[in-house]
Amino acid sequence: MISAVEALERLREGNSRFIDGVQHIETPASRNKRSDLLAGQAPFATILACSDSRVPVEHIFDQGLGDLFVIRVAGNIVAPSQMGSAEYAAKQLGTRLLVVLGHTRCGAVGATLESLQQSDEKLSENVASIVDRIRPAVETLLKTEPGCDPATLMRRAVRANVRRSVHALRNGSEILENLIDQDGLLVVGAEYSLESGKVDFFDGAPT
Repeated sequence: MISAVEALERLREGNSRFIDGVQHIETPASRNKRSDLLAGQAPFATILACSDSRVPVEHIFDQGLGDLFVIRVAGNIVAPSQMGSAEYAAKQLGTRLLVVLGHTRCGAVGATLESLQQSDEKLSENVASIVDRIRPAVETLLKTEPGCDPATLMRRAVRANVRRSVHALRNGSEILENLIDQDGLLVVGAEYSLESGKVDFFDGAPT
């Protein structure tokens, strides 16, 4: 089992390679790798990321088949299915690092801000279920910083939403709580920059 600290270092190193345009030495989807994984999987980290097509998780961390257990949903929110997936990865697969990965210019966060600022906008029931999980993270920003310019508000809202998901994972599951307390599970918040390609681990990550 790979420790959370070692897993985090692997992600940082992989992201550095991605930024530099240096591909991993092993072909990520080689036939041999696929064959090796038929017997089972042992990913070294779990990533809860946004579904945005500009955030291809394995690519930005320069990882291949079987390396990461990736949970993707618009707005990197935590609903029961995401919580259950994280529990499975930590309990059954032994991942000891769980990263909530938001990103700049997130459409789901933007839609939530628009919904709060234009209360007459009608959302579908399904989209509203996503917005409702992001809403508490950004409502406070609108109340405490009413004069904030839109670009700054968006940046802060993305990070506030990541922090909310991190908090939900740390405190919303008995399984995850026990693994955090007793077995070295680390839940970390991060943001991927669409502009630079860099991932900034800013919530709960050891330096």
